Amino acid sequence: MSTLPADFFGEIDPPQRLLMGPGPANVHPRVLRAMSADVLGQFDPEMTAYMNQTMALYRRVFMTENRWTFLIDGTARAGIEAALASLIEPGARVLILRAGRFGMLLSEIAERLDADIRVIDVEWGQVATLGQIEAGLAAHRPAVFAAIHGDTSTTTAQPLDGVGALCAGYGALSYIDATATLGGMPVRTDEWGVDVVSGGLQKCMGGPPGCAPITISDRAAAFIFSRRKVESGIRRDDLADGARPAIRSNYFDLSMIMEYWSEKRLNHHTEATSMLYAARECARVMLQEGLDARFARHEAAGRAMVEGLREMGLTVYGQDAYRMTNVTGVHIPDGVDGERVRRRMREEHQIEIGSAFGPLAGKIWRIGAMGYNAEPDKVRRTLAALRDVLDGA
Repeated sequence: MSTLPADFFGEIDPPQRLLMGPGPANVHPRVLRAMSADVLGQFDPEMTAYMNQTMALYRRVFMTENRWTFLIDGTARAGIEAALASLIEPGARVLILRAGRFGMLLSEIAERLDADIRVIDVEWGQVATLGQIEAGLAAHRPAVFAAIHGDTSTTTAQPLDGVGALCAGYGALSYIDATATLGGMPVRTDEWGVDVVSGGLQKCMGGPPGCAPITISDRAAAFIFSRRKVESGIRRDDLADGARPAIRSNYFDLSMIMEYWSEKRLNHHTEATSMLYAARECARVMLQEGLDARFARHEAAGRAMVEGLREMGLTVYGQDAYRMTNVTGVHIPDGVDGERVRRRMREEHQIEIGSAFGPLAGKIWRIGAMGYNAEPDKVRRTLAALRDVLDGA
């Protein structure tokens, strides 16, 4: 076989696009710099110190006192799957709130875990009331309740006040996916009383995809440890297997991952060092800005996007009362080729906006303003480009 020249494909030189879709968003320069730092061994004291610092930082990001607050190596979906795989035993009843594509994803994952699935189905773009959630809990008596905080497929945020207490009252563990809202909208883990929340870096946190922050209550942790099965090659006297059915995934076994992040430093996997650096810096940027200021910046950017779209005569999708602050749905005008507009935005203005899924496919664009991009000048640039493209459509 002939040897290919070193420059056969050339160096990576991606275009400098402004990512104003539903995610990912452009990465904060500080995060990119942090990722370029040298890799350390996973049990180097400097590395384990960074791990402990990251746990402390994300307790503040998740607005929680939970001891078990750490990172899952993998995209945001890795956090979702780790949570569900560790909470759902084979045959266990699970109640899932579905109001968009990602609520449906929870069902897909639960089905593969052999769960007994029950659902609260809500029309896309709507939210469930606390009464509807309680009625579902009372009727189905699930072991686990799962929902999405902000579903980017519908640009809608589900209210979660009181949900954790309701679930606890009916004996259910609660899981919330906050991938699209963490860092941009308040994720009030302790105030909501929910047991497990996971997120991602690539949206409001201002980082790249590849890491899933997660936080776990003591109640949920006790259940997860009751399903622990330490793999034989790393078995230790201080880590006993639990009495309940073992977690079916090895990689997504939170009981082992938690011990990896604990003082026991169980050698479960090799930490994704550069992604840990990224997650740590994302949290530092956020906390230096301040939670209230951060949330206000996203709210202002989202409001400016909505107002600008309406001033252009476009119809904004969804309800203002439940609109996510960081991504806005807008109806594609009659007679306009939505994909042609997206292509021209990308090719002529170097700006990316999103399409849609399911019943909204071909009907709305999804335009984000999140993380590093939740700024007035980037909102104005996006609106001006869209106006220019539509004028020539």
